[in-house]
Amino acid sequence: MKPLHIFLHLIFIFLISTFTKIEAQELKGELKKWHKVTLEFEGPETSENDENNPFLNYKLDVVFKHSKSGKTYTIPGYYATDGNAGNTSATSGNIWKVHFAPDEIGEWQYNVQFVKGKWSAIRVTNKLKTAGFMDKKKGSFIIEASDKKGRDFRAKGRLQYVGERYLKFAETGDYFLKCGADAPENFLAYEEFDGTFHNDGKGDKLIKTWEAHEKDWKDGNPTWKNNKGKDIIGAVNYLASKGMNVFSFITMNIEGDDKNVFPYVDYQTFDRFDTSKLDQWEMVFEHADKLGMFLHFKTLEAENQGLLDNGGTGLYTKLYYRELIARFGHHLALNWNLCEETGDWQNPPRTFPVDVQGRLTLANYVSSIDPYKHHIVIHNGNWYTGIYGKNSKFTGASLQTNKADFRNVHNSVLRILKEADAEGKTWAVACDEPGDAQHSLLPDAENPKHDNARKNGLWGAFMAGAWGTEWYFGYKHAHSDLTCQDYRSRDLFWDQGKICLDFFNNNKIPVQEMTSNDDLISSEGDYVLANEGKSYVVFLKNGGESTLDLKDNSGEYSVLWYNPRTGGELKKGKVKTIKGSGKQSLGNPHKDKDKDWVVWVNKK
Repeated sequence: MKPLHIFLHLIFIFLISTFTKIEAQELKGELKKWHKVTLEFEGPETSENDENNPFLNYKLDVVFKHSKSGKTYTIPGYYATDGNAGNTSATSGNIWKVHFAPDEIGEWQYNVQFVKGKWSAIRVTNKLKTAGFMDKKKGSFIIEASDKKGRDFRAKGRLQYVGERYLKFAETGDYFLKCGADAPENFLAYEEFDGTFHNDGKGDKLIKTWEAHEKDWKDGNPTWKNNKGKDIIGAVNYLASKGMNVFSFITMNIEGDDKNVFPYVDYQTFDRFDTSKLDQWEMVFEHADKLGMFLHFKTLEAENQGLLDNGGTGLYTKLYYRELIARFGHHLALNWNLCEETGDWQNPPRTFPVDVQGRLTLANYVSSIDPYKHHIVIHNGNWYTGIYGKNSKFTGASLQTNKADFRNVHNSVLRILKEADAEGKTWAVACDEPGDAQHSLLPDAENPKHDNARKNGLWGAFMAGAWGTEWYFGYKHAHSDLTCQDYRSRDLFWDQGKICLDFFNNNKIPVQEMTSNDDLISSEGDYVLANEGKSYVVFLKNGGESTLDLKDNSGEYSVLWYNPRTGGELKKGKVKTIKGSGKQSLGNPHKDKDKDWVVWVNKK
């Protein structure tokens, strides 16, 4: 064969092999640490409604292994119709995907497992048959360091439960404090998501346009299907612009108050998923990551406790959580809330008892298929008794309270932390629905000062050792938990939330080293976080002069004041330093002596 012919033959072989490789699998995303990397495969041609259910009767897992450290993750994949369903609304195709968020630089190797058989998606067995196509495919790729900065979670790494009261970023080692919106619970009931939920006669009046936030959308932000999605993206932008760093949403409320949020193709089919709608959810969540917005997945509303498997962890329940984790588990900062008000609903459409073992079993399952071991919480309804302890997969609580003036927030957080510690496992606790169902966080138009919310709810939670708060909007008021479409209805309170976060973050308050000890302050009802002998944060609800008990921790301490109503720099008060031990007067801040103040007492 002539040299030219040999050369052309080699080129032909190269092109054929390259084409085959691309056809079989495609690597998408920025190949950087903490970034979303997607493996896309061409598998069997099927559809959301195919007789051989692609969601249930196929199982795609990809095992990723770091070539140097040996660290291994088994990541579940999912059926993605044509691979671009968020924009095409496709219901059929042959594309399958898996998302991975690598936590080390260097080479990652992967091994694909694609099997088939009855209920294979939820079966744990080696006896399933190969599904062909990409099964047993292998490959590798190189991950570089992230180039992100600022609030973007890709600059901080995965937020992890580390056996402490606060969640911690894996890259920076920083602890995370959150404040933001717990309402509306039907955040995802958005008219520009795919699906027939918005015109089927079930709760249609609660469908959201988020029109008030279209002006908050910015050039370069995501959209889908000819500029859809600007309003809901703008809503997330607005919260971030106010310094908030979390929002929550229910992902399934078929039997709930709203009835418009669910991942399925319809209200009755619990083993087939609306791929285009879920792709559009992902566009919102991915944008939130870049803004540093924690994702609070409330996976069930109380009324839905018996909808899947009569409340057990059976076929439909397992498939539901596997699909959520496969599609969204790569996000860096989230928690799985296994149910809102679990066990506390007296007359749901499907009544069943929610026992302790049922809660534990579900948490075990979610933990077993979540490769990243995200924070697992549950709302109280029935109390947390029985689900604490070293063997429990729960890592914290999502606390709800029931007093309009928020007066039980502080003590409720303390109770959970104490009970969890007594059972041998420290929990990370957030108060995610402070207040009561009727009122809670009122609109600015009704209560512009938000004194009780600020004093008892916001600061009450953090001063007890909570890692965050999210704010519920009472159903008796405008812009409620179901009807809100404008986060600006609480604009003035978001300012107060940011002021609180700024105090702890900007002054690098070592909350992870501090515990609540309100007995150290002389004024009744006030709060103290202390690392005794080193530093103290004191919250004085009504100002005044109080004494702080240093006990036998003698030394010289600086005394600085912070205004929780207006924020700003730490300022000196009447007493600039205290020396010695025992009970020491903190003085006063010179002005507004009868209002709430924060005092930062730090050993020199």
